[in-house]
Amino acid sequence: MNKAKQNLIQHIVINLGLLAILVVTIAGCGFFNSMEAVTAFRSYRGVIYAGNEKSGKVALMINVYWGTEYLSSMLDTLKNEDVKCTFFVGKTWVEENPEMLKRIFDEGHEIGNHGSNHLSHARLSYEQNASEISGCHDEVLKLVGVKMNLFAPPSGNYSDTTVKVASDLGYKTILWTHDTIDWRDQDTNLIFKRATEETESGDLILMHPTKCTMEALEDIVRAIKSKKLALSTVSDTIKD
Repeated sequence: MNKAKQNLIQHIVINLGLLAILVVTIAGCGFFNSMEAVTAFRSYRGVIYAGNEKSGKVALMINVYWGTEYLSSMLDTLKNEDVKCTFFVGKTWVEENPEMLKRIFDEGHEIGNHGSNHLSHARLSYEQNASEISGCHDEVLKLVGVKMNLFAPPSGNYSDTTVKVASDLGYKTILWTHDTIDWRDQDTNLIFKRATEETESGDLILMHPTKCTMEALEDIVRAIKSKKLALSTVSDTIKD
């Protein structure tokens, strides 16, 4: 056995030993003694990252402040595949695209709140958080009559204050299990891989209306279906 292989084996053994010590230590603290351990990986600090692992359902969550030119095609794909998902919309986008919002609603998709101006909510006061969430809420209510109850903070940026405000306004704060990072990586194959490779029951998959996401969407939907998972809304996936 050459020296490189010996060093590699040594490195693996050391790391396995450290991992075993960590697991025993955590177990000794009682972390794995109840269902709280499972819950901890699905929600944290009042924020939901994944839904019911026994539901057999997966949710696509599409955050919208831009990319309107790709939404018609994405909606056509969802309709052709008989799939409903959740669109988290921003107030400034809603104001500029009321007809597209109405189409999303008319085709049976869930509408969630993505704030008013795509601000960093972790930096906002209680009052500012409330203004951002309420502003979007009121605009959507006015246009399509929907009283939203799911809030996805822009860029996943939030504080304990954000979560408290959302709860006070009747909202659950939602993040994601898998992020396609499609806003940054304009690569259809990479987006497909991130959306499908490790997807399991209860997962929430984040995407945006981009050209590459539009092109990958049909394959993403069919790949998830091939795992015997149903695609549904965020509310449906996180219930129970």
